Amino acid sequence: MATDRRTAIMEGAARVIARRGVRGLRMEELAAEAGVSTALIYYHFKDRAGTLRHTLEFISDRADRYTTEEEGSTGPHDARQELEQSLLLEFQDVPEVRENSTAWGELRASAIFDPELRGDLARATLTWIHDVADLLGRIRPNAPAPALTASAERLTGLLEGISTRWLSGALPLTHARELVSEAVSIEIHRLDG
Repeated sequence: MATDRRTAIMEGAARVIARRGVRGLRMEELAAEAGVSTALIYYHFKDRAGTLRHTLEFISDRADRYTTEEEGSTGPHDARQELEQSLLLEFQDVPEVRENSTAWGELRASAIFDPELRGDLARATLTWIHDVADLLGRIRPNAPAPALTASAERLTGLLEGISTRWLSGALPLTHARELVSEAVSIEIHRLDG
């Protein structure tokens, strides 16, 4: 039961942050959104900073789930397909993905002014970069680690920018996905040289 309430709080926090931004996150509104008491939020997360930190972890974990699970998967893909799929699944016109991507962007923007949040976001981003670099390393096992990391940094940074444009309506979904696929090809080719 406590895990269900904790999950409800994290889901509510992601929704509120996606709608109102980090600065708009008020514990009373979060409590109403999650259907719990404000005291329960403080019990689980101690303070606003703890709530933000755990929400960032929740958003990262949720993105891991929807970028690695494929409905009706017919078996393992090769590393390139796995890499491309994991990046392209960030571009799904479904509420959970839109909410997650929007909340991530809001947390990133707030980290500019919040050193504590900045550290948490840097760690989450580094984990993502390492995951992408690992997949690139499976595709190009002879590429040096610094080159793999640089390619992963470019891909994840590009994905965040393209995601922002897509979410704001400046870029159609199909074109966003095409740009990401092209970037994967370019980075893999770059690792050959």
